[in-house]
Amino acid sequence: MFNSEQHSVIYSTFGLYLALMLIIGFIGYKSTKSLNDYILGGRSLGAFVTGLSAGASDMSGWLLMGLPGAVFISGISEAWIAIGLIIGAYFNWKFVAQRLRIYTEHAGDSLTLPNFFAHRFNDENHHLRIISSLVILIFFTIYCASGIVAGALLFSNMFEISYQQALIISVFATISYVFIGGFLAVSWTDTIQASLMIFALVFTVISASVAIMNIDLSQISATTNFHENSQNISGISSVLDLFNPSQLDLLTGTSVIGIISAMAWGLGYFGQPHILVRFMAAESAEKIPSARRISMTWMIICLAAAIIIGMVGIVYFRAFPELAQNVNKNSETIFLELANHVLNPFLIGVIMAAILAAIMSTLSCQLLVCSSSLTDDFYRTFLRPKASQTELVWVGRFMVLLVSAIACYLSLDPNNKVLTMVSYAWAGFGASFGSVILLSLFWHRMNKNGALAGIIVGATTVLLWKNLFAETTGIYEIIPGFIFALIAAIWASLMSKSDEKVSIQHQEFLGKI
Repeated sequence: MFNSEQHSVIYSTFGLYLALMLIIGFIGYKSTKSLNDYILGGRSLGAFVTGLSAGASDMSGWLLMGLPGAVFISGISEAWIAIGLIIGAYFNWKFVAQRLRIYTEHAGDSLTLPNFFAHRFNDENHHLRIISSLVILIFFTIYCASGIVAGALLFSNMFEISYQQALIISVFATISYVFIGGFLAVSWTDTIQASLMIFALVFTVISASVAIMNIDLSQISATTNFHENSQNISGISSVLDLFNPSQLDLLTGTSVIGIISAMAWGLGYFGQPHILVRFMAAESAEKIPSARRISMTWMIICLAAAIIIGMVGIVYFRAFPELAQNVNKNSETIFLELANHVLNPFLIGVIMAAILAAIMSTLSCQLLVCSSSLTDDFYRTFLRPKASQTELVWVGRFMVLLVSAIACYLSLDPNNKVLTMVSYAWAGFGASFGSVILLSLFWHRMNKNGALAGIIVGATTVLLWKNLFAETTGIYEIIPGFIFALIAAIWASLMSKSDEKVSIQHQEFLGKI
């Protein structure tokens, strides 16, 4: 894809980026003194870091590769998922963030979601802690494997090395700063990565748009085929002629069920541990509104830019079909291919760093959430209740290595079926934890039995629906999963005796809002 001179510049840019991540990891290491520091950064994140790190840990490589690629193939109708995500993210910030930040500190200064559930519902026999931890470990280990594969494929394709070599580089690049610096390093690097992602998206949109404006439409062949199986157009008088009309229609190729399913992605936000933990780590509840404005502004700009890149890519590569060989093979390379033709090698290196940043930011947070659950919810709870803070921090670091090793094993084959699990990992968390989080923050009658029922029913429904009904109904599995989990949690709570201690704690929490 690149010549030797371009490679040298890209390698240098990329190397500087990775070196910066390691330096931040070392700074995070110097600031980590306790398990609270390693897992939640001592609840010290300001509004800017909270907002941007939440956005970066959310979007992943889907923002820079998946969404532009989908738009390039299908057109603007793919924007329904982005619309659903924006709505879901806003409501998550608006109704969950502040309450969760206050309640997790009020309920035993909880460091993880399982720990919060245990304190919130007086889980003395640890059933709720164990079940919720298992859900996190199962989904996130597979999620981490997909992230490692994505990073490995990026390195392999761009630098023309074997998949196994690329896998080692991908794992080392992410694990190093998570292992060393913990939550602080992850949050700081996520902030830089979020800034890098928005710069790459916006700058590429501007550069590609300028390139399109300079296209001499009169020189484009009048027989340019702008859509597979379509008739050749008789002439090109404007950029719009390079689109299939259906690609400019938000409703073409969709259905009511399809639109609802796409927008239902927004439901997932209420149960994503790697996003919720950012709310828990904020310096104070008063910082949340500012963080919300920062995060939502970043998110809207990035999603809009990603959609525009897909649309601009349609025009550019239909104007110059001889350049579209790679992108026709894999539409998800549209961002890289477009950058390759409109940017200089230095900026191409920045774009590649931004794509890796998107992958690393989500992967690093997922590794840390898994490590936190293993350390706080299993090791400290069942094995070493009196372990020192230093011991717990080092256990947390080695748990990062353990989860990474398992994820690497699952990632050895680039075509591993584990990648098929990624499509409903989001739904799994959203259905398992989403309704439980909302009810635990807003409903005084919610109890341990309700939480157990909600988590189990949500996870089970998603797994069964995905494999048995999703293809025939076209309904995204998070919809039945979330609804059934909500019903199960309410029914189980009402059918069991109210816990007086839990009710009193909830009333005390309401007094702090």
